[in-house]
Amino acid sequence: MKYSEIPTAQAVVYHCKAKGIDKIVISPGSRNAPLTLGFTLDPFFKCYSIVDERSAGFFALGIAQQLKCPVALLCTSGSALLNYYPAVAEAFYSDIPLVVISADRPSYKIDIGDGQTIRQDGVFDRHIGYSSLLKQDLIHATSELKVWDILRKDIDPDTLAIKQNEVKLFNERELNMALEMASLQNQPVHINVPFEEPLYGLMDKASYSPELSAAQGVIREAKLPLEELTATWNSSAKKLIIIGVLSPKSLPQEIIDSWVKDPSIAVLTETTSNLADPQFINSIDSIIAPAELAQQKSDFFDQIKPELLLTIGGLIVSKKIKAFLRRWKPDHHWHINEKKALNTFNALSKHIKEDPADFFHRFNPAVRGVKSNYKALWQNADRQQMTLRKSYLHSIPFSDLKAFDAIFRAIPSHYQLQLANSSTIRYSQLFDLDPSFTIFCNRGTSGIDGSTSTAIGASLYNKTPTLLISGDLSFLYDINALWNDYVRSDFRIIVMNNEGGGIFRILPGKKDNENFERYFETTHQANFEKICDAHGVDFLSASSEEELQGELDMFFEIGERPKLLEVKTPRTLNDRVLLGYFDFLSSAIYSDNH
Repeated sequence: MKYSEIPTAQAVVYHCKAKGIDKIVISPGSRNAPLTLGFTLDPFFKCYSIVDERSAGFFALGIAQQLKCPVALLCTSGSALLNYYPAVAEAFYSDIPLVVISADRPSYKIDIGDGQTIRQDGVFDRHIGYSSLLKQDLIHATSELKVWDILRKDIDPDTLAIKQNEVKLFNERELNMALEMASLQNQPVHINVPFEEPLYGLMDKASYSPELSAAQGVIREAKLPLEELTATWNSSAKKLIIIGVLSPKSLPQEIIDSWVKDPSIAVLTETTSNLADPQFINSIDSIIAPAELAQQKSDFFDQIKPELLLTIGGLIVSKKIKAFLRRWKPDHHWHINEKKALNTFNALSKHIKEDPADFFHRFNPAVRGVKSNYKALWQNADRQQMTLRKSYLHSIPFSDLKAFDAIFRAIPSHYQLQLANSSTIRYSQLFDLDPSFTIFCNRGTSGIDGSTSTAIGASLYNKTPTLLISGDLSFLYDINALWNDYVRSDFRIIVMNNEGGGIFRILPGKKDNENFERYFETTHQANFEKICDAHGVDFLSASSEEELQGELDMFFEIGERPKLLEVKTPRTLNDRVLLGYFDFLSSAIYSDNH
């Protein structure tokens, strides 16, 4: 096997290997050649070539999302590194471990007018778990270092060896710190590596001899005593549990069963919760939004206002539940998470720094039953909206809402769903999805960028087929996701094409003018068939309920190439149908209050 002749390049590769980081997503360049050669010449690593760094960042994020272990990104110097920032921010807020490795020019060539140089050190400092600037080797390109007066021209070999060993020890400590942060804390990290030319030299035997330090492990705080918690729990007749973003199979069935049996507990889940039970509420907005429209909404909200709110998982999609709980505050809000607790509802009183499953195994033996009709209040409201939803869907013309209903009913069981942000994830919250689905969405920053790249990366490490459902702008924003050799033949894409940012029609503001259409809705006439043809993707299209059903019948069939189904819906009708849905529910449920 061959090795880069640059010691620090060998060190980076060695430490990644020692930590088991074997998935490397590489974007092309010259400055990163020592690392590209080091990773690609070692059969331990599985390397992917993605030209567009922004797409590469999300591609790697999708892999790390599925494997729950660090995935490395590698790029050249200059603006290439900045293109990782959207994925780094998403990883930071979603607790996904990305290891960003950037090659850099030597420090003496920064800010002097040399090509492809920027200030790379610390560029992610506000959104990174750990940032490291490695030191440049002194025994590589030594003559160039003397030209730049970094080394004395008459430096003797022994002094040079001592100084090089200092570089080695510093870099080794930094690599350990960065990679352990990624591995143990599920945080993105950045390792910036300066290289001087020549860059492509290889050697038959590694010259780097490691002095690895052992991983320190996660320092855990003492567990909260149960007495105060159980006293509050056992005296609360109105307990609301909300599950945010959660990986599939995160909670044991016995914990779920304990919630189901307790009449004082109502459990609200979201599409991204990956948690299902017939007694859970999974369409929060269909309950809260109609009540908001009622004149006497305070009566209902006073009834469902929790005494104790318990939250588990990541960020919550529903704006309605956030608004409700910020105004009708719980007496107590506990969040269970080993690392952090977000004060989403401005009511946080306890951060329980434990794994949720561990906490409930410790906590449940001390729990007593409480007489309550709290769960029944939520479930009655849920049953009402479910019945009315079917009636409304039957009555409306073809639109986003009707199309999503048909799509979710047509998806085969055990699919992985990757949902884009904005309208797609919010529409999905209104339907009862098959509990066999595993569902993901980049909710850390909730941006529309990178959804396709994430889905393609994630699909490579999921045994079942993957379906991406995306809005048109989100898909167009990430077309380069299809520009690689890693799109599985069973990968499926549904693009909801309403010729613009349809969600802006739902939001407040004047909509029937050219300014809105150009700068908010950003209407377009993109040709999705030509996009598919350019990237080797089979294309289907539907613009009516009948056409959609016909295309869905064959869309999921096995084929030799990935498929994209474009669903054309009426741009100026979708918002009226959706808002009309909540008006319809409110009128039917709260007619006496209008």
